[in-house]
Amino acid sequence: MNTSSGSSVRLPQSELTFGLMMMFISVVLSPIMDIFSKLAATTIPPAEVTAARFIFQSLFALPMMALRGQWGVWSWRHSGVHAIRAALLTLSMVSFVTALQVMEVADAIAIFFVEPMMLTILSSIFLKETIGWRRYTACAVGFLGAMLIIQPSFQEVGFVALLPVVTALCVAVYVMITRVASHTEDAWPLQFQTGLWGIGFSLILLGIGKATGSAILYPVIPDLTAMLYLLGVGATAAASGILTVYAYRAVQASTLAPLQYFEIVSATIFGWLVFHNFPDAIKWLGILIIMGSGLYILWRERRFASKPVSDTSETAFTP
Repeated sequence: MNTSSGSSVRLPQSELTFGLMMMFISVVLSPIMDIFSKLAATTIPPAEVTAARFIFQSLFALPMMALRGQWGVWSWRHSGVHAIRAALLTLSMVSFVTALQVMEVADAIAIFFVEPMMLTILSSIFLKETIGWRRYTACAVGFLGAMLIIQPSFQEVGFVALLPVVTALCVAVYVMITRVASHTEDAWPLQFQTGLWGIGFSLILLGIGKATGSAILYPVIPDLTAMLYLLGVGATAAASGILTVYAYRAVQASTLAPLQYFEIVSATIFGWLVFHNFPDAIKWLGILIIMGSGLYILWRERRFASKPVSDTSETAFTP
């Protein structure tokens, strides 16, 4: 709900409360999706977990499209753009689930939150957006914070610790493409079509796994427990995305963006409850540095930019 001049519109208290509540629930649910992904990945390859997420998300979107009367109005005019976006999401999800197989959930999510910093730098380079030295400095500090988490994780699990960075880069490019693309479709048909492309790309990866025997890509038949985990991945991903869409419809993105960092806190809590993992002092320092740098970038964007480069209101995507 940004004005053309970038100033804020005063919202009714009820609408503001609704938007904040939707966003809060969304960032609480998002790490639960990652918990289910980590549980599923003990017996299911990451590519299959990714395929399940896209399948269930698309299925959950169908009733909403029918209720909104959008089944017959969505088009394939921007299919090329949606295909690229879906390819980026597929790569990001496979990378993140692969990392979750051996990393703590809170560590992986904290590293992923270098994404707004990557988006700031990419937007400056490719979209020619003016970024001052303060935000560049905040990006550098945020990356140093990520290194505090990556370094001990790298010693424990090797190069897999870098996969959340791959996820962050893919999502940053995804957001940038989404911002410059022309959108004539509502969020629901758009997410549905992206999900269809995501299913296609995931099936291609599973086919490659079948041919090569890759442990990351090789398809398996899930047992009942694994199927429930996969259902949990799809359900929580869909619910989180739906809540995010409604949150951004009610409240401007710059107001909601700081709440996204609560996801690190909720991921830490759920990771401790389910897996008994808790970050040590060095990792907590890295987490706090990333959160501080990200919040500073958001504050600078809200103060000086007409549209923040870290505005992801059109994507409603979390790892």
